Amino acid sequence: MSRAIVVLPTYNEAENLPLLVPEILGQDERLEVLIVDDDSPDGTGKCADALAAGDRRVHVLHRSARSGLGVAYREGIARALHMGARWIVQMDADFSHPPATLPKMLSEIEHYDVVSGSRYLQGITVVNWPIERILISYFGNAYVRRVTGLAVTDTTSGFRCVRREVFERLDLSRVRANGYAFQIELNVRFAELGARLLEIPFFFLDRTRGTSKLSWRIGFEALWLAPRLRLARALGRL
Repeated sequence: MSRAIVVLPTYNEAENLPLLVPEILGQDERLEVLIVDDDSPDGTGKCADALAAGDRRVHVLHRSARSGLGVAYREGIARALHMGARWIVQMDADFSHPPATLPKMLSEIEHYDVVSGSRYLQGITVVNWPIERILISYFGNAYVRRVTGLAVTDTTSGFRCVRREVFERLDLSRVRANGYAFQIELNVRFAELGARLLEIPFFFLDRTRGTSKLSWRIGFEALWLAPRLRLARALGRL
C-alpha cells in the first residue's frame, strides 16, 4: 500500500497533538504521521512518544534544539523519503489545517505533482484572525506573487501534499529559508521544476489551544526573500 506521511513540526503543542493525530489517521488508512519535535519544554515530545507507542502509523523525530520551521521540515521530509513515502504532506499542528481536507488532497495528488491548500482561492477563507493580520497576509501574498511571478494564490500556505519524485529532484539542502519564507521558496522551486500544481480551497481556523509562533522576524524574512528568489531565478542559480 502506498504511504502518505504527514510531516508535523511541533513546538509546545502538547494540548493539540493527542487530539490532532487520531483525527489525521482517521481520514485515510494510507496516512501516517511523522512528528518532528524541537525539544518542546511543555512535554510535546513525551506525548508524541506515547502516541507512537500506541500506533504503528505514528513516528517521532526528536530534535535537540529549536532552529526554525524550515529546518524542521527539511529534516522531516528527508526522514519521510527515507521511510518510503510516496506522498508527503506538510501540515501545522494547531488545527489551522483541517484534517478533513486530506482525502481531497490524496485524491487530487493522483493527477498532480503538488496539491496545495489555499486561503485565498475563493475569496478569503480565514476564520478568527483579526482584520489587520488578514490584510497583512493577503497583501503580503499579492506582493510575493508580483515579485516572483508565481501563479499561486496562497504563496505562504504550509498545507500541501507533494509527490516524492518532486522532493527527490528539488535538493532540499539548497532550501535555506525558514518560517513562511520556507513555503515561498518551495513554491518558487516547484515552479522552476515545472511541477504540475493544483490549489484547493480550505477554511483556515486560527488556533484555540497553545500560542502562535508567528513573529515580525518571520514576516520580514518573507519580504526580503521574494526579490532574492527572483534574482536567483533570473540568473539560473536556483
